[in-house]
Amino acid sequence: MKKTLLLLICVLLTVSACMDATKRCARKGRDARPEIPILAWYSIPGGEFATQERYEELRDAGFTHSFSHIYNYDDAIKALDLCAAIGLKSIFMCPELEKEPEATVEKVKNHPGLGGYFLRDEPGNDAMDALGEWARRIESVDSLHPCYLNLLPVQVFGHDGYIEHLRLFNEKVNLPQLSFDHYPIHQTEEGVRLSPVFFENLELVAQSARETGKPFWAFALATAHTPYPIPTLAHLRLQLYADLCYGAQCLQYFTYWNPGTETWNFHEAPIKRDGKRSPVYELVRQMNREIQARAFVFKDSEVESVYHMGASIPQSTTRLEALPEHFKTLSSGDSGALVSTLRNGENHYVVVQNTSPNDPIELQIETDEAVEMIRPDGERVPAHLYGPLFILEAGNILVFAY
Repeated sequence: MKKTLLLLICVLLTVSACMDATKRCARKGRDARPEIPILAWYSIPGGEFATQERYEELRDAGFTHSFSHIYNYDDAIKALDLCAAIGLKSIFMCPELEKEPEATVEKVKNHPGLGGYFLRDEPGNDAMDALGEWARRIESVDSLHPCYLNLLPVQVFGHDGYIEHLRLFNEKVNLPQLSFDHYPIHQTEEGVRLSPVFFENLELVAQSARETGKPFWAFALATAHTPYPIPTLAHLRLQLYADLCYGAQCLQYFTYWNPGTETWNFHEAPIKRDGKRSPVYELVRQMNREIQARAFVFKDSEVESVYHMGASIPQSTTRLEALPEHFKTLSSGDSGALVSTLRNGENHYVVVQNTSPNDPIELQIETDEAVEMIRPDGERVPAHLYGPLFILEAGNILVFAY
């Protein structure tokens, strides 16, 4: 009897240990969810604000990468040190990187805080040859950390000119990623309006990224200046979720810290010039948490198609004509909406976005029982329990999976 009881206790202890291990593995799996890189452009300046507390504040806002505009080597090294101390990556810049690229890169290439090397912002076509030569010199010493620059938006060149701009960049500079900026939400006399070429820009960059086999990086505007308003959560959602729906693999904010120049009337950045937080800081923090909760949908996914719905669709885009698999109904009426289909391993996703910066829309959506809806916190629920009417806030998304 004692042997039987002892055996039973051993079995129960083994089962309990296995259950605890399973729970630990499940927690570890959740903790190890994919993460979208999120870069703070014009981040913490050198000098008095370059402290561990300020970098922790940056991390708490949801950023993974810091790009400070730093103009001396010692401050650039300090930024690397501070990032490494709290698990962030810094995009490196200083005058020595251009004057003595090989020697400078040799000094920093093994630094744990290094995330890449900054070359230029928004170069013209005539700068591509020189930038390519500079990048090759850096890459000859460090092939593990990417060189980085941003390209101009489509309206600078026009449709055909932009295709040539992208071609020249890929041919002559040929960095591992394709990064561009476009700030599409404008304050006009008639109210807040979305640039008519925003989605055209995404179409052309996404096409170039597919053709060259590169990931692309894209932006949202976090700092108001004429003619751009102080961003709302809807404005951030519209830009960043559209970027992700087209396949962006790194998201960037212009800017994190308020630039000191008066030229562009910059104001209400997440962190103001005096170092205090503006209301936009909390919006950015909320936005980044939203993104990471569903990062497993977008990180390393393949965009299979992007379509648009509504009475009229943006130029250079394609109208949705056929329903995605497992969908019985999908309509936005006359309201503008985007439909992106993505594949990530064995998982298929359909993302529907309200493309208005201002107004909610009504959607009619019905699916079969094979489809789940992914809530903003990342949890899955049967989609057929909802609808057919959905109210979708400005700029926001619905995510479905099967």
